[in-house]
Amino acid sequence: MTIRSRTAEVQFANINTSLLMVILILVDSMHFVFARLLLPYISPGVSAMYVLGIGTVEVGVYGLLTRRLRLAVLRRHWLFFVVVGLLVAASTNINYEAVAFIDAGTATLLGKTGIVFGLCLSLFWLKERLTRQQLIGAAIAIVGAFIIAFQPGDYLRFGSVLVLASTLMYALHTAVVKRYGDDIDFLNFFFFRLLATTAFLFLISVSRHSLEAPSAVAWVFLVLVGTVDVVISRTLFYVTLRQLTMSLLTIILTLSPVSAVLWSLLLFRTFPTPQQLLGGAFVLTGVVMAMRSSPQPSAVRPILRDDARREP
Repeated sequence: MTIRSRTAEVQFANINTSLLMVILILVDSMHFVFARLLLPYISPGVSAMYVLGIGTVEVGVYGLLTRRLRLAVLRRHWLFFVVVGLLVAASTNINYEAVAFIDAGTATLLGKTGIVFGLCLSLFWLKERLTRQQLIGAAIAIVGAFIIAFQPGDYLRFGSVLVLASTLMYALHTAVVKRYGDDIDFLNFFFFRLLATTAFLFLISVSRHSLEAPSAVAWVFLVLVGTVDVVISRTLFYVTLRQLTMSLLTIILTLSPVSAVLWSLLLFRTFPTPQQLLGGAFVLTGVVMAMRSSPQPSAVRPILRDDARREP
């Protein structure tokens, strides 16, 4: 491969990774909004099960049509999927339950603690290293995220504790995936991750005797949330996680509150407050500092096409 062609490949990789990150940030900020949207139509724990179930079916149908699903992947990595599925199921169920006790804004604020959890796990467990400029950028971005999301009030409530526990579990799942899941064929990883999560959510619903059939209106919203908040959002999340270190992805996701402010402006014509503008400036400054000092990514791996060759 010539130097010129290699340079073009890296530039293309940079564009692809940047595009993935932009779309991910746009959809990642809607998680608690979606959970709140479903609340009037179906009980929280059951809605989480249906949402993940719909995502599992959609990814499974794609895998069957392309003939790329391999049961051998599940047999080989069953413990990995059990751990990841349990962590995500518990985290998702808690999130959906929490919005019945606290508002989505407060939940979003508390969810920003995931930035701290994620950085701690990536630095102390995964042994990733950040430059001094990246650490400063991370600190500035974290401050900005909390400035945007902060709302006066009493946060030491039951719903708040639920969100903190959920955030810790999701950060832990991300670290486990980064450490042990990078070499698993992406489609099989994603399908069996969703399948394990749905299975645990089903067991939670059965144990609580809370299974119920959704109404016709609820099905519409469940399919919407399952497609956007699970299939699209998590595909982008895991693809980007394979391209970047966990620490750098965590810093970049501090842009989610900025995205939430832009969604409010676009959908509800709510202009950002001075507090949100100040927080947004902090976040953008911090992310730019972290990105400018990060090494250029290698060419994007053909995750959605050729990874299946790794597994029998």
